[in-house]
Amino acid sequence: MSKRDYYEVLGVSRSATQDELKKAYRKLARQYHPDVNKDDPQAEEKFKEINEAYQVLGNEEARAKYDQFGHSAFDGGAGGPGGFDFNDFGGFGDFSDLFETIFGGGTRGSARSYQGPRRGPDLRYDLQVTLEEAAFGTEKAIEIPREETCSRCHGNKAEPGTPIKTCPTCNGAGQVQTTQRTPFGHFTSVRTCSSCNGQGKQVETPCKECRGSGLVKRVKRLTVKVPAGVDSGLKLRIAGEGGAGANGGPSGDLYVFVTVKAHKIFTRDGNDLWVEVPISFVQAALGDEIRVPTLDGDSKLTIPEGTQTGATFRVRDKGVPDIRGFRRGDLRVRVKVVTPKKLTEEQKELLRKFGATMGEKNSGPGDKGLLGKVKDAFDRYAGEAGL
Repeated sequence: MSKRDYYEVLGVSRSATQDELKKAYRKLARQYHPDVNKDDPQAEEKFKEINEAYQVLGNEEARAKYDQFGHSAFDGGAGGPGGFDFNDFGGFGDFSDLFETIFGGGTRGSARSYQGPRRGPDLRYDLQVTLEEAAFGTEKAIEIPREETCSRCHGNKAEPGTPIKTCPTCNGAGQVQTTQRTPFGHFTSVRTCSSCNGQGKQVETPCKECRGSGLVKRVKRLTVKVPAGVDSGLKLRIAGEGGAGANGGPSGDLYVFVTVKAHKIFTRDGNDLWVEVPISFVQAALGDEIRVPTLDGDSKLTIPEGTQTGATFRVRDKGVPDIRGFRRGDLRVRVKVVTPKKLTEEQKELLRKFGATMGEKNSGPGDKGLLGKVKDAFDRYAGEAGL
C-alpha cells in the first residue's frame, strides 16, 4: 500500500510554517499515542505514521528533499533509488522519548512507555563499488555485525522455564511515586523504579545465552541491490535490517553508504564520462577514424582535419545511465596530440621539406624547423593546461 502524503497525514497545507507543523503534530500525537488508546489496535500504526511525517517535515533540509522528490527520496535500498538518511536529522527516536516530549517528563505515562516496545537503532554500512558496477547496477553480499533478539529467551531475558515476577517495589508500574508535604502544599514526584529499571518485572534466572540482556551479537549476511546509475554519496535504505528493538519493538533500518572507486581511464562528471585519448601529429593534421574506449567496449570516433590538442568530441549515450531512468549520459573525448621523441633522418628531412612548403625559413639541421615549433607549441599548451 502506498504511503499517504506527509502533509495530508498532519492535516496541514504545503505552505505551513514550522510552528503550524509542530502544533498539528503535538495535537495528533496526543490523540493517537498507544498509551492513550490501548483499546484501539490502529492507534499505534497511526501514531507511527504521524511520527514519520513530522520527522521529515519538521526538518527544513528533509522537508526540501521531500518537496522535491516525494517519498522516493527516503525509500531507497533494495527496493528503489531513494537514498536519504534519517540519521542525518537525528534518527526516528522511540515512543518513550516522544511521549516524554509531548506529555512532559516525570509523568506516569513516561514510565509506562519505558516498559513498552522500543525501536532498535539504525546501522550504517560503507560500500565501495567500481565505476562499471555503479553504471550498470550490481548485487553485493555484505556482512553486518549487529544485535539481534536472543533466540533462546526470545528477548524476555529469562532462562526458559524460569519465572518472571512482578517487581515488588513498584508492583509492576515501572515507577515509584512519592509525596512530600511542603509549606506550599503536597508535592508529588515520580521516578523510575531502581529495582527493575522501569521494566515492572524482575528476572530471577537470567538467560544463559544473552546473560539477561535479551539481545545477542550476530553477523547478518545480506545481499544489497545497487541500482544502475548510483554515484558516491548515495544512501540506500534497507528497512528492518538494523539493530533489534527492545521489549518487542521493531528493528531499526540499515543504511548503505555508496562510494564509487576512481577509475584508471574515465573521469565521471554527473552522468557524463571523460577520457583523454592520444593521437599523432599526422592524425591531427589529416584527420582519421580512431577507436576510443567506453564502458561498453571500443567505439569509433572520427577525427577531423586540423584537430588541435585539447579538442573535445562527444560520443552520445556512452556515459552512465541515469538512476531515475532518464537518458544515458555521454562520453566526452579530449584528444592530445603527441609529438614523437625520436625521428629518423629521413623523417626529419620530410618534415623540413614540409616546413619549407609552409613558408618556414631557417629550417636547416641547426634550426628547430616545423617539428620543433610544433613541440614548442604543445609544450606551451601543456604548461598552460597544467598537464
